[in-house]
Amino acid sequence: MSDLAQILTKAAVDTERHVARLGWDQAPRLFALVRTDSLMSAEPGLRAQLAGSAPDSLTSIEQEGLRKTSNIETMLGTLAWPEGVDGAAIALERIVVPPEAERDLPLHPTEATEALAAHPARKDVRLLAAVLRSGESICLLRQRDHDSDDAVAVGADIAPGLVEALRATLHD
Repeated sequence: MSDLAQILTKAAVDTERHVARLGWDQAPRLFALVRTDSLMSAEPGLRAQLAGSAPDSLTSIEQEGLRKTSNIETMLGTLAWPEGVDGAAIALERIVVPPEAERDLPLHPTEATEALAAHPARKDVRLLAAVLRSGESICLLRQRDHDSDDAVAVGADIAPGLVEALRATLHD
């Protein structure tokens, strides 16, 4: 794993744990990822808060006022980050069901969501996807029924569509 990939993974894990501390049933949360040394230079008032951080680490900065939407990927398509932002991360909750549960879903989106939510084999998960302008990406997956920091799955291919949508926010 490259140094940048390790730095991104640490930032993603720290961000996911921050989100997890507030429990379940949260709205999606979006974060800018900024090099800690750049942030301390730009915002000297934050030096005390960031004193224990490695200078080459990434600091996540939550973006307030994220629009509510039923399609996160489309919403991400409307965002762009300024050059000072080195990466981005998003945390969101999803319902996962076995493939056979999706076969006979109602056509109406609200009815389909209700059917999925009531399915006996449903699993609630929280995804966190993080990307850097340089191309590195990582995803984390936490299951509600295995809700502990040591049970979070980490991988590059957990949510490829979400990663691509997030990556697009960093490029013109």
